[in-house]
Amino acid sequence: MTLKPLLTAAALLVAATAAQAQSTLRIGLAEDPDVLDPTLARTYVGRIVFASICDKLFDIDDKLNIVPQLALSHQVSADGKTVTIRLRPGVKFHDGEPFNAEAAKASLERHLNMQGSFRKAEIAQIDKVEVVDPLTIRLLLKAPFAPLIAQLTDRAGMMVSPKAAAALGDKFGTAPVCAGPYRFVERVPQDRIVVERFKDYWDAKRVHIDRIVYRPIQDSTVRLANLKSGQLDLLERLLATDVEEVKKDPKLKLATGTELGYQGLTINLANGEKSNNPLGKNPKVRQAFELALDRDAINQVVFNGLQKTDNQWVSPASPYHLAKFPTPKRDVAKARALIKEAGVATPIAIDFMVPNNPESRAVAEVMQSMAAEAGFDLKIRVTEFATSLNEAEKGNFQLYFLAWSGRTDPDGNIFSFASCNGPLNYGRYCDPKVDELLTKARTATTQAERKALYEQAAAEILPKGGVIYLYHRTLLFAHSPRLEGFKVMPDGLIRVTDLRLK
Repeated sequence: MTLKPLLTAAALLVAATAAQAQSTLRIGLAEDPDVLDPTLARTYVGRIVFASICDKLFDIDDKLNIVPQLALSHQVSADGKTVTIRLRPGVKFHDGEPFNAEAAKASLERHLNMQGSFRKAEIAQIDKVEVVDPLTIRLLLKAPFAPLIAQLTDRAGMMVSPKAAAALGDKFGTAPVCAGPYRFVERVPQDRIVVERFKDYWDAKRVHIDRIVYRPIQDSTVRLANLKSGQLDLLERLLATDVEEVKKDPKLKLATGTELGYQGLTINLANGEKSNNPLGKNPKVRQAFELALDRDAINQVVFNGLQKTDNQWVSPASPYHLAKFPTPKRDVAKARALIKEAGVATPIAIDFMVPNNPESRAVAEVMQSMAAEAGFDLKIRVTEFATSLNEAEKGNFQLYFLAWSGRTDPDGNIFSFASCNGPLNYGRYCDPKVDELLTKARTATTQAERKALYEQAAAEILPKGGVIYLYHRTLLFAHSPRLEGFKVMPDGLIRVTDLRLK
């Protein structure tokens, strides 16, 4: 044998060994995210991806405590109107640009001012961002704003490279450049999102996996089959009906938690022509529709009782849960009486937009059957999730089965949905009295004051508002035993630092 073939064989062996050494974590998502721009994004699965590429000023721990991330600390002035934030030194964006006070100012101003920003309402109380020194910013507020630091633990606190943001503008989401543990590599819509370890990450010692591939697989059965066959290492939103199967499989592990958000029904009250129907225009009909539903039965039939049924935007585990507003029980006779009082003929046909996943479809079908007994004719329209958000914005729905993954502060679960100009207020519910109460709850300084204001707002929102709250999900993840270090966080996002693959 000549020397050349020997060298070629050796080179191939080295290349193969190097390829095997590259560790890849494969995560199955229940949907394909929308745009990967933290200023413009709306989806829960998008937030899962952002957790790997876009660090925030602050984060939360598994006990819901706020902890530093790109910020080291913050101080609030005595009048609550000035917040000074000290930033972490030595941080780089994925394009090599330094993260500093100027970059933090640019990111926050982008969230506040960019056309179409969904973060603006979350941090609208910021009047001005000032650079104090290279590693300190000062936020001047219009009024004290209790949820501010909590808002900065999510997309409103994500920092983007000013250089990349300026170059890409509203196309930033096609090639996001942030300061997280992984850098964006590619996206093939409906197929995969690929990120690779960023070697200059500020906390590199906690990153142990070279590459992550996010795979959107809408069919939960297919997603689980991929996990079983070794094509995935981790999946989110396991079906409740598959929990026992996973528990019995020695090659799989189950991880659970309780979400901060809710599952609910958004009603089109004033968003275009489709709002012109009895459900959208008459509070009595909306109350009748809620009374036609049996939340506990839905929970048992679809989820084997795993969810926490409720009628509010915060879970019963939250100190802000409002015990004085118990969840109404099903009462078909009362529902029919309310419809009669409203002077509305039955059946009441309703265009019901439902995201395309098995559990949502199952819940919709159960509700369809229940509502029919009270005189409602739910016409289920199954729609791909990202498309459903665009349809909702345009008002192309009468009833929309929409989930919200939740925020650490109750403001994050209600203000953008129930304030008159809220960016996620797809049904266009608007009550100046509620706006005033929700705004006051943002500026109140004690939990007792804020809770009292939310009670007053709930008295208006629950009987007349644009959302019927149904339940809070149990977060269900399944993964391969070769994945180590995974734990379910209260926000349902996958923290990729400290994860290892055997």
